[in-house]
Amino acid sequence: MKKIIVIGGGNAALCAAITAAQHGAKVIILESAPKELRGGNSQHTRNMRTYHPKPTKTLVENYPFEEYYEDLLKVTKGETNEELATLAIKSSVDLYYWMESLGINFQPSLKGTLSLSRTNAFFLGGGKTLVNREYQIAEDLGVEVLYEHEVLNIKLSNNEVSYLEVKLPNSNIEIFKADVYIAASGGFESNREWLKEAWGEHAKNFLIRGTKFNQGKVLKSLLEQGVQKVGKEEQGHAVAVDGRAPLYDGGIVTRLDCVPFGIVLNEEGKRFYNEGEDFWPKRYAIWGRLVASQPNQVGHVIIDSKSFDLFMPSVFEPTKADTLEELAQKLGLPIEQVIKTIDEFNGAVVDGEFDLTKLDNCKTEGLDINKTHWARRIDTPPYYGYTLRPGVTFTYLGVKIDKNARVYMEDGKPMTNLFATGEMVAGNILSQGYLAGIGMTIGGVFGRIAGEGAANV
Repeated sequence: MKKIIVIGGGNAALCAAITAAQHGAKVIILESAPKELRGGNSQHTRNMRTYHPKPTKTLVENYPFEEYYEDLLKVTKGETNEELATLAIKSSVDLYYWMESLGINFQPSLKGTLSLSRTNAFFLGGGKTLVNREYQIAEDLGVEVLYEHEVLNIKLSNNEVSYLEVKLPNSNIEIFKADVYIAASGGFESNREWLKEAWGEHAKNFLIRGTKFNQGKVLKSLLEQGVQKVGKEEQGHAVAVDGRAPLYDGGIVTRLDCVPFGIVLNEEGKRFYNEGEDFWPKRYAIWGRLVASQPNQVGHVIIDSKSFDLFMPSVFEPTKADTLEELAQKLGLPIEQVIKTIDEFNGAVVDGEFDLTKLDNCKTEGLDINKTHWARRIDTPPYYGYTLRPGVTFTYLGVKIDKNARVYMEDGKPMTNLFATGEMVAGNILSQGYLAGIGMTIGGVFGRIAGEGAANV
């Protein structure tokens, strides 16, 4: 029986482990987190973007391949691996039905997000329920899970993995060997020093939405030994999160979805981007970088009572005031400049028919930075404010793979016994930007491919 070691414990790793076990392999998962914190960033997810030519139990209408691919090209500005992107998209519907066959349940799209009921399959109970169910399935298939086993180094020789150096729960270092290996241990977003090297000193002010265990040690080990890298070190998925979120594991609930319904100011009390540029699922992922580019990496979204019930409720209570002056004072913003900005904004609003379900005709005219949709005057108290910080989900620097999820060396030769999936391969498809739910799609699709490929080496 072929012995396979899967490095990592999130959805991509579990899809790989389950598939390999289904193909008759003996599988061991090395998860660096303790059991209660298992699941990587997948524990914080809600959904995956799914191509489907016809409605399913929970996805309405259809989501054609052509539209999905075009959506991807928009956010990546055309920079993607066409072969791998096409494979990921077309296989996403098979992933959906495969998960369903395993007893993973889906639910209709949650309210408060825009236009996701047609494109994204939501996991019933969220990401934590998903990974708990996947662990149960894996263990029922005989997969052995070793928690608090951190892979420090992958030793390579002649285009193959020789062994792993693994830190055990008692801090001893032990050598692990297998016939085939699957790397699925995420990016380096939780390694603060690497993040500052790649993104600059201001990265010290970033919050990490996911697990603290994604330190990038496996990725660094591979790249230092000549594995071909893909993706840009300074690129990743980052959104605007509540500034009161914890340093790690704030998860999806700390994201604030009220930006399209108000205006966003920097510390100087000035707007800096079009808050209504496009539907939120196609733009939320740019706001992390936008806030990161502002003084002290802080932004402040301001809405009035007309918009308060239009988005997913926030985990933390907003700052609330009866006047804009009071709100600016509570947020620590320059009152005079805030009032000037809002007065100019209100004066530039062109009345239209407000409609959340489409790119409506509510807009501003004559401003240096116009708001092109869902623009309404901020004039109805009480007023609300949230302080925003950049929240990093995962980084895009990874390893080069082919359509079989096989890892490649810098000399262009494939590794004989190493496959990869998850965030470690996302950079093959995501050069920049992000499309809601596609990270889970990439991880699941290439997890299944890697699992089958590893079992058949």
